[in-house]
Amino acid sequence: MAEQVRVVVVGGGAMGLATAWSLVRRGVRPIVLERFGRGHHEGASHGATRNYNDAYAEDHYLDLLTRAREGWEALSIPGEEPLLRLHGLVTHGSGPDLGGGGGVVAIHTALTARGVPVELMDRHDAERRWPGKRFEDTVLYSPDAGVARASAALERMERLIVDGGGEVRWNTPVARIETTDDDAPAQGASILLASGETVPADVVVVTAGAWTKRLLPDLPLRPLSVTEETPAHFAPVAPHTQEGWPSFNHFVEPGRYPAHVYGMPTPGEGVKVGFHHVGSEVDPDDRPHRPVFQAELADYVREWLPGLDPASAVPISCTYTSTPDSAFVLDRVGSIVVGAGFSGHGFKFTPGVGATLADLALDPSAPVAEPFRIARRAAPDEL
Repeated sequence: MAEQVRVVVVGGGAMGLATAWSLVRRGVRPIVLERFGRGHHEGASHGATRNYNDAYAEDHYLDLLTRAREGWEALSIPGEEPLLRLHGLVTHGSGPDLGGGGGVVAIHTALTARGVPVELMDRHDAERRWPGKRFEDTVLYSPDAGVARASAALERMERLIVDGGGEVRWNTPVARIETTDDDAPAQGASILLASGETVPADVVVVTAGAWTKRLLPDLPLRPLSVTEETPAHFAPVAPHTQEGWPSFNHFVEPGRYPAHVYGMPTPGEGVKVGFHHVGSEVDPDDRPHRPVFQAELADYVREWLPGLDPASAVPISCTYTSTPDSAFVLDRVGSIVVGAGFSGHGFKFTPGVGATLADLALDPSAPVAEPFRIARRAAPDEL
């Protein structure tokens, strides 16, 4: 049997690499086990950009975003392109925000209270400022937001992990995780690889995305649904039409479109536009790669983004792994630490999630916001 490792991270996507990087910063040398190869498209971490979106009103998300921002800054290298492109974010619409709160006014209040620069604008002023976009009602502009360079961030974290003495093993699927916990403090776990090798560890951090429940069938996790989502890149109607555009959120009223809409400029690919969490549940090992709601997405672009060509859509396929209320799972049970349920709005929080999971790996009593706990109290509307 191999020598026991202090921390093994199962899942080498964004959250797993961020956890390992955070551990390396604290002097730990973790091993990351990833079932697919570097740069694969089977999960939720691939692609050039993700929305760096600060449009939240809930304290637990804003606290995590503050911690993530420190991590994004630490990951950036002076003299190189930053991992965050802060070209701004506009949020509008009369529907509820992603947390089910009070929409753009509540978000403005929460961000202002924390000293985050935000501005409420009349929609006509916003349309004059960003031709090619149309807006509904009051517009919230966040200049300190934009996009995260997703693929570049993964490359940077892997390099720092290896430089710090950690290890990232690609194409290394895990067949099973067996704990040796008893009723006393955690005693450790054994990770059985598909190759037959066993890797013993004091603590296992599972950040396996769509494969989380399969690896932890006996853990009392909240339900995790796996869906295939198909946003698309759209080309501008004329050269430079979208230059200077911020990223965007549109909180649409239920029934008007399939779901809320998000988007961001992606250099070299156009502008990414998608409905949030509308895909069908799938087996992550047998995804149909079948675009859905593409006609509705083109209709949305035609109505709200006239600077883009609605006939130019190039669909993208990715998976979401989500809890019923879209809250993340960040918690520890015995020798198992779990990070799950990030899809759809998790990437911006990556360094903060990694730091939180590293905290739990090194200290079972590390504080975590209650909405992220496995066994959290039910909200009034869930009783």
